[in-house]
Amino acid sequence: MNASAPRPQGGRNVVVVGTQWGDEGKGKVVDWLTDHAAGVVRFQGGHNAGHTLVIKGVKTALQLIPSGVMREGVACYIGNGVVVDPTHLLGEIGRLEAAGIDVRSRLFLSENCPLILPFHVALDSAREALRESSGSGKIGTTGKGIGPAYEDKVARRALRVQDLKHPERFATKLRELLALHNHVLTGYLGRPALDFAPIHDQALKMAEQLLPMLADVGVRIHATNVAGGNVLFEGAQGTLLDIDHGTYPYVTSSNCVAGNAAAGSGVGPDKLHYILGITKAYTTRVGSGPFPTELAWEQEGTVGHHLATVGQERGTVTGRARRCGWLDAAALKRSILINGVSGLCLTKLDVLDGLKEIKMGVGYKLDGRVIDILPLDADEVARCEPIYESFPGWDGTTFGHTQWDQLPLNARRYLERVQAFIGAPIDMVSTGPDREHTILLRHPYQA
Repeated sequence: MNASAPRPQGGRNVVVVGTQWGDEGKGKVVDWLTDHAAGVVRFQGGHNAGHTLVIKGVKTALQLIPSGVMREGVACYIGNGVVVDPTHLLGEIGRLEAAGIDVRSRLFLSENCPLILPFHVALDSAREALRESSGSGKIGTTGKGIGPAYEDKVARRALRVQDLKHPERFATKLRELLALHNHVLTGYLGRPALDFAPIHDQALKMAEQLLPMLADVGVRIHATNVAGGNVLFEGAQGTLLDIDHGTYPYVTSSNCVAGNAAAGSGVGPDKLHYILGITKAYTTRVGSGPFPTELAWEQEGTVGHHLATVGQERGTVTGRARRCGWLDAAALKRSILINGVSGLCLTKLDVLDGLKEIKMGVGYKLDGRVIDILPLDADEVARCEPIYESFPGWDGTTFGHTQWDQLPLNARRYLERVQAFIGAPIDMVSTGPDREHTILLRHPYQA
């Protein structure tokens, strides 16, 4: 009797998730895989996410629109798990259209998406300023209103895209919500109140452009699968920034893990056929929070400076310098467990070219004991002293290689050790920013 799981009928779906603190190179991988997909779905986050694509040497930065937009004819879905700033969405559409890319005919927006409105942005920035001035420590948000918008969603008071279909309902709900948030802005945060009319009028004006793109995203994905089409689910941020499983409170406001691809788009979990985890060959983090394998990067000649400069480590959305350190495989092991990763894509291997010694974190010393997986408590993570394994660097370059056998022997040995430690196969290796700079060992849509 064959005990292997049956192949799914119809189309096959792949979920791409970051397994570190974001910025792992998901955009390039999504773009590469979209060649095999009829549609790409964003299922969480907002325009605090940034995916940079390099296609034939031309760089494009996306924040809210799925990376599949760069492939002609591919449908792009923004699922209900995403919070949407309509001003930013229309601005991003405009920039892409100015570059000659067709967007509106193939962008489908879930009417259940919560809206980000100006008072959310005001609350976000005021709270961060208060944390900083009080000495309690900034979370490191992007200041784009993402967290406050999710708070309204959970409190069951959010204005959603569907409310724009009903102007009177929208006005009533907006007036009530604005009164609540103005009370906090003026009475607690010491900021000026926002006026109703400008927010109301601008939203209804933008609704004229948004409403033609509204769709029942879950039903459309299901229909695509039934017709035999593959769908790609594009995660934003990274597992260690997940609101439930990350280094809380230094996390984002949504669930970044693979399981949320179902809840955040309106399909069943049985439709998530393969989970592709993305990790850099080293580790980076933007914003505040513990980072056990972090290296100093300001001084030239140090490993941290090499990673930061060669890797061009600056946030796509904020431009902030990313903190850099060795690959933390013990943290990666936690992400593999949470996401049920089927296979891994390791990116930016070429950034390690030229280093005489390469290290990988394989555990921590914590309060007199040794552990081999990232703790759940952020305060404990901050006290972790990393335990490293060392590997010799390699001569030559890994940049642009497309075959495993082209890699230097020491590079292959490093990857094989990563694979053995985390207990998941490396199915892809990215050796440069362009979509063609990819080594494929097992295709997610054929696994």
